Amino acid sequence: MAFTPSLALVALLLCFPFFVNPQLYKYLTASAPVLRTNTFTLPHNIIFSGGEIVRSLLVQLNATHGMSFAAGFYCYPPCKSFFLSIYAVDYYYGLHNPPQVIWSANRARPVNENATLKLTSTDGLTLCDSDGSLVWSTSGLSQSVAGIKITTAGNLVLFDINNSTIWQSFDHPTDCLVMGQTLAQGMSLIANSSSTNLAESQFYLTILVDGLYGFFNSDPTLVYYLRYINDRSIKFLDGNLSSLSTLSIIFKFPRAISIQYMRLESDGHFRLYDYDYDKLQWVMVDDLFNLDNTMDNCDYPTICGHYGICNNIGQCTCLAGTSGNYFKQVDSQRPELGCDAITNITCQDTNNHIMLDLNNVSYFSDDSNVAFNKTDEESCKRACLEDCKCKAALFQSSNGKCLTLQEVFSFKNQPDEYSSTHIKVQASPPSSSKVGLGATLGSTFGALFFVLTIIIFSIVCLRRCKEAEDEDIIQQLPGMPTKFTFEELRMATKNFVKVLGKGGFGTVFEGRWGDERIAVKRLDNVGHGKKDFLAEVETIGSIHHINLVRMIGFCAEKVNRLLVYEYMCNGSLDQWIYCRDGRVPLDWSIRFKIITDIAKGLCYLHEDCRQKIVHFDIKPENILLDEKYNAKVADFGLAKLIDRDISRVMTKMRGTPGYLAPEWLTAMVTEKVDVYSFGVVVIEILCGRRNLDDSQTEENRHLIRLLEEKSKSNELSDLIDKNLGDVELHKNDIVNVMMLAMWCLQWDSTRRPSMLIVVKVLEGAMEIETSLDYNFVSSIPIIANIPSVVDQSAPFPTSVLSGPR
Repeated sequence: MAFTPSLALVALLLCFPFFVNPQLYKYLTASAPVLRTNTFTLPHNIIFSGGEIVRSLLVQLNATHGMSFAAGFYCYPPCKSFFLSIYAVDYYYGLHNPPQVIWSANRARPVNENATLKLTSTDGLTLCDSDGSLVWSTSGLSQSVAGIKITTAGNLVLFDINNSTIWQSFDHPTDCLVMGQTLAQGMSLIANSSSTNLAESQFYLTILVDGLYGFFNSDPTLVYYLRYINDRSIKFLDGNLSSLSTLSIIFKFPRAISIQYMRLESDGHFRLYDYDYDKLQWVMVDDLFNLDNTMDNCDYPTICGHYGICNNIGQCTCLAGTSGNYFKQVDSQRPELGCDAITNITCQDTNNHIMLDLNNVSYFSDDSNVAFNKTDEESCKRACLEDCKCKAALFQSSNGKCLTLQEVFSFKNQPDEYSSTHIKVQASPPSSSKVGLGATLGSTFGALFFVLTIIIFSIVCLRRCKEAEDEDIIQQLPGMPTKFTFEELRMATKNFVKVLGKGGFGTVFEGRWGDERIAVKRLDNVGHGKKDFLAEVETIGSIHHINLVRMIGFCAEKVNRLLVYEYMCNGSLDQWIYCRDGRVPLDWSIRFKIITDIAKGLCYLHEDCRQKIVHFDIKPENILLDEKYNAKVADFGLAKLIDRDISRVMTKMRGTPGYLAPEWLTAMVTEKVDVYSFGVVVIEILCGRRNLDDSQTEENRHLIRLLEEKSKSNELSDLIDKNLGDVELHKNDIVNVMMLAMWCLQWDSTRRPSMLIVVKVLEGAMEIETSLDYNFVSSIPIIANIPSVVDQSAPFPTSVLSGPR
């Protein structure tokens, strides 16, 4: 069985050598799959003078001058990773001037050498990293792809046999707009983190019902630029932003004698660039947010960093209250980096929080779009004092608006007669020196004090020796993730305020480390010593796969054990497949992708690690989804390392009812217990319900028992989730995946496929075993009443590491 239908495929363009034949290159067609591998052997591997590399796959070479749009692999020096990008480049004369990237498919995750780009009729473009993991694709297309091209405007287009557009990059802008590109209502430009880091920053530009908005994604998200659209049009420069009936805006650039583009920059500015053929370089034409002189540098949120003040000539200083200084510059040589509090705010000492009144200072935004309660100034300040997460309060006397901030960025040294600014700081507790009974009886207890001092000194010395030993252990462990202090993680999570979820070993909190959102798990009741914990961190921290939640770091300080993971914005799979909380049901293409992602993650654990890692607790709650619904296996709290020369291990029963394989009754298990659990999860994804569901009638309570009955009567389609759209269109593929799941559910573990075989079946490289045993549920009456998680305290090498839920 194969899930990929027969292909009618189109080749990516292999251009003729550059700098010859100034003709318009066209796309070619072919009847076989097309695959391009990112290596220096590609015909058009060009290294620019600054170290940038382009490996173009598609080019529209301008017939009159060399400035052209191309699509291919691009990297910034020192060129350790690549982006699949569209870029403007001067192929005739511009080797000293690097290309300008105007769109990237994988801006959040660059790929390595030997990454592959494949074009198929069903999925369109698919980008995979060198390890085979999926990075980006145009899957879910409604029509079959017949070809690909890049237009003279820089639009990457997939088209069908009628030359109609199926997918285009213009519909998925990143940080740039090019001539003729439309920014429609609901679409956004999101700035890069820096000129060489294409990850998304906090600045984004979007169209709302009444105009063009520039947002800064702080806490709360605030507007820093707003241009209302009158008569459904807006004028920039000498050209119009012509509005359509749906408030889509088409940017028409003036002076279009060469390629031009608009970019939302990492500093929040929106600038227009033009290629100067005389100087053979890109030049900035205009700062589009300041055409009418309504904005200056001080109006941008990050101009002076955290707690900085921007004066009227663009210089940065630190905030200072009327009663003294509470902030210092991060770097005295670079004041634009902002300021830090001299004494950090702590939620354990709220009695010493005070509000500083700032004179002649206003914030970069007083956003009227943020919800607020009408109040008075003292109540506004008190509300901030009573909220530990609040860092500042802005009050507008004209309308009684109180805006509280959980993050503080740049202020302006410009007074506002209608607004007042108040900053929360941590004041030092009052000192007191009183002569007490201890002074009176000092001579009596002097000897006792001396003895106690000796004892305390000895304890401190022993503890420091132990800590030094532990530090030596950390230094000796190769490949360790980042080591955090407890204080750093406390500050990153704002004192462990926002709970993302709770697992068997602790609680997960949302945090932010630099520009990255993180999930911090604080482990409870950890039975292992520090040495064992660090050894396990080394093992789990060395696991790197796109379908496993990435461990960023850890903390092993005194009794504190914390783990830092990448943040997964769409939470766990169970929140999506059971159609709760009013979430939109996942369509078939996303469900199939999730199933494939889980399989690839488990395959890596079973096949590609030095020791087999058996997860032992595969269930929807332990599968996390990112913003693109890429699935990643999490929570290694019950995992066990198994040497490859051992076929079976004896261990205590561990896992979750409904997902346990029948061989747990013997306590002799292999990695095939994960295969069984995977089979249960697949059936739940396809049927949209839990395996064990007490809300159902008695005869429908056990989903796997229903599966057994329906398989014997050839009625598997009756179990398909009714919330899954286009069931008839995908019924055969869904039933085929059910058959694969039933192969994984075989009572005899030796008859189950390995996860490597499962991945090959899902990718269409192998067929499903046809002679299946349809008795799946013999063990359910025995295991249905065991505790929720059977074993949480098995001895090492069982891992105590638990991913965010």
